[in-house]
Amino acid sequence: MICSRRDLVKLALGAPLAAAFTPAFAKSKINSKIDGVMIGSQTYSFRDLPTLDARIDAMKQIGLGYAELTVSDIAPKDREALKAWRANPPVDEIRAIRKKFEDAGIEIYSYNDSFRDEFTDDEIDHGFQVARLFGVSRITASSNVTVSERVDKYAQRYKIVVGFHNHDSMKKNEFSTPDDWKTAMAGRSKYIGINLDIGHFTAANFDPVSFIEEHHASIVTLHIKDRKKNHGPNMPFGQGDTDIKGVLQLLKDKKYPIPAMIEYEYGKPGMDTVAEVKKCFDYCKAALA
Repeated sequence: MICSRRDLVKLALGAPLAAAFTPAFAKSKINSKIDGVMIGSQTYSFRDLPTLDARIDAMKQIGLGYAELTVSDIAPKDREALKAWRANPPVDEIRAIRKKFEDAGIEIYSYNDSFRDEFTDDEIDHGFQVARLFGVSRITASSNVTVSERVDKYAQRYKIVVGFHNHDSMKKNEFSTPDDWKTAMAGRSKYIGINLDIGHFTAANFDPVSFIEEHHASIVTLHIKDRKKNHGPNMPFGQGDTDIKGVLQLLKDKKYPIPAMIEYEYGKPGMDTVAEVKKCFDYCKAALA
């Protein structure tokens, strides 16, 4: 379906956010809520698999019922080609992708599209339109701190919460420290929040458990990975310094409605991604026992 910009805005603003929760979907939905804690995965975790269908099948095989859909899994990676794709998204294709997840019993909980300072206002707007077409009310974004003001304008318009994602780079104008979120959220609406990567946060020598307890009301999702402190490497779950168990137990005990999305990054070429993500899921289940 080819739509004008006006048509796309109407479609996006009118897209029902609860469309994934049809009676048929509710009946077939994979239950990966462990002791009240939602466990899912970024589709990025399966980036070495050849197609989105294969990634969906992998999540179904493992038993993960919540997905954070990454834009690179559905759109061109080249900046200019991606810009054109956002400006005229394939509406029918997006609907088909939503149906594939629904048929597999997987809820697209959030959409990952990283807004940067170099984005035009139209690019930001188009990113929200795509998210809305997917029926999600949450976006995660690896962004510049200073883009938050422009993003907030569209977040309010589309009523979609944006969780800004951190890395441990400690670079100026990139999210790494608690103060970066404090700056980005100052004077902003309720639609600007946090996507906390507990692995990167640990690598930057901060404590994710205490941060979550203090800021849980503003946290959109968590990315779950294990890393060593002092900017150390990604590790198999349980072999790094990240207090994954403490984080999951906190979600369980406090009943915080924050999903824990596995982000598999420690793998090397030749490793079985599906088997490794299953190990990560099994670790999370054991941590909640």
